[in-house]
Amino acid sequence: MNVEIEPVTGRYMRLDFEGRPHRIYWEEAGQGIPMLCLHTAGSDGRQYRGLLNDPEITRDFRVIVFDMPWHGKSSPPPGFETEEYKLTTKTYSDMVLTVSRALQLEKPVVMGCSIGGRIALVLAMEHPSEFRAIIGLQSGAAIERYYELDWLHHPEVHGAEASAAVVSGLMAPTSPDADRWETLWHYMQGGPGIFKGDLYFYRGEDGDIRDRLGRIDVTKCPLYLLTGEYDYSVAPQDTQAAADLIPGVKYQVMPKLGHFPMSENPDLFLSYLKPVLAQIRGSR
Repeated sequence: MNVEIEPVTGRYMRLDFEGRPHRIYWEEAGQGIPMLCLHTAGSDGRQYRGLLNDPEITRDFRVIVFDMPWHGKSSPPPGFETEEYKLTTKTYSDMVLTVSRALQLEKPVVMGCSIGGRIALVLAMEHPSEFRAIIGLQSGAAIERYYELDWLHHPEVHGAEASAAVVSGLMAPTSPDADRWETLWHYMQGGPGIFKGDLYFYRGEDGDIRDRLGRIDVTKCPLYLLTGEYDYSVAPQDTQAAADLIPGVKYQVMPKLGHFPMSENPDLFLSYLKPVLAQIRGSR
């Protein structure tokens, strides 16, 4: 029998957040500089399996990935059945800070993709002193409303399958089939209305930060933006438009990648990420 045990551990934490008790699941691997990773809307921390299992990264970085409340193995708070899930900018940024402090992380690197890439910009703007560096994947200041959200949570529609269908075209056609389908499988397992609720932050006025990007000061916290070329949700020109408003930001297009670089093609993504991490490690 050929068995390989991955060097990844998973645990739960119980903590109060916004006045309510939560049970949050996280995975980690490695040692050194803490790096807190944020998954995309409607999915969970399994998207970062490539980072968690890369010995070159985990030699110098303690990679930590948590499932947001309502997502993956994290539970919704008690009483969730009486409310509609809607993510807001304040809830999201407070969540990241709360988890970081609960794990007693000292100036971690934070890296987020899609909605995580948007909140990365907010954290760079409002909480730069909390972090060693910030990495935004598929980061844009706003997003156009190119699809109808109601079908993502409708009594006549399988919401999780509809969510996977919506995002399926955002990946690069050159990404490996197994990784593409695993990325979609995470969406097919999403809870009812969760993808739609995440997009309340991402597509709503609450999440549009175009008029505030100029407040980001990269001398307080270095900011790196990496965007896959095949993404039409946050296209390279969208990230470029954001980067143009942030003096000193470091921006790179990632050829042959799409909206989920860390999960749709982990090996290729790491080839773009590792030089960034080397810069962060060198400036420690």
